[in-house]
Amino acid sequence: MYPTLFELGPLTVYSYGVLLAAAYLLGLQMAMKRAQARGLDQARVMDLGIYIIISALIGAKLLLFITDFRTFIDDPKTLIDLARSGGVFYGGLILAVAVALLYIRRIGLPLWTTCDVFAPGIALGHVVGRLGCFFAGCCYGRPTSVPWAITFTNVDAATNVGTPLNVPVHPTQLYEAGAEGLILAILLATESRGQRYPGRTFWLYMLLYAISRFVIEIYRGDPRGAVGPFSTSQFISLILGPLAVAMLVYLRRQPAPVPRGARKAA
Repeated sequence: MYPTLFELGPLTVYSYGVLLAAAYLLGLQMAMKRAQARGLDQARVMDLGIYIIISALIGAKLLLFITDFRTFIDDPKTLIDLARSGGVFYGGLILAVAVALLYIRRIGLPLWTTCDVFAPGIALGHVVGRLGCFFAGCCYGRPTSVPWAITFTNVDAATNVGTPLNVPVHPTQLYEAGAEGLILAILLATESRGQRYPGRTFWLYMLLYAISRFVIEIYRGDPRGAVGPFSTSQFISLILGPLAVAMLVYLRRQPAPVPRGARKAA
């Protein structure tokens, strides 16, 4: 579509980079507002958000390197593409969650409440990030004849990320942006309904994303690694989905946390 947002002399500003930055900033802003509403330490939540952003960037590129290891080893010049790409979302998510869990425990923030604070922001950021993928032409779909197919014609997209030109394909970037928008709406709509317990919003996000990503992967057409008959992301979804269900059941059965300052009845 429009990989290059604008050029200013020798400086080229890419739409993907701008939207990726916007995705992280919007997600962090949402998390900060939710943290404030729950009385969490703002400075520590901000620090945590920065650690999450850094680890997400590293993890996304790391998983891309692992899934396409042979290509990068056989042709070291393609490492330039690795540096320019956003990477694989699941890689960023996994490393960011791991780093966040360690940091949360170290500084003493309430674990699952803090995770709940960030979950909708992740969904919001991913909506914007996938729009960046759409403009850049990456994460494209399989050839199709459906009425809503899109056709990429920008040569820069083909050069930068291998987007097939003049071929109608599934707009999988928009599928995922739409799925994440729906997930965000579900998280916010259900947060105050039913049995409320720490960790519910976070693990509900993980479950819904695992399901949506597994389905959308069916329509993806870009090379992204495989584990047996499944794509790498489908394989991770098959692990994450049941794990999310198990955690939702486990946390639901836990006794309600005692509010700070509350005294036990005599």
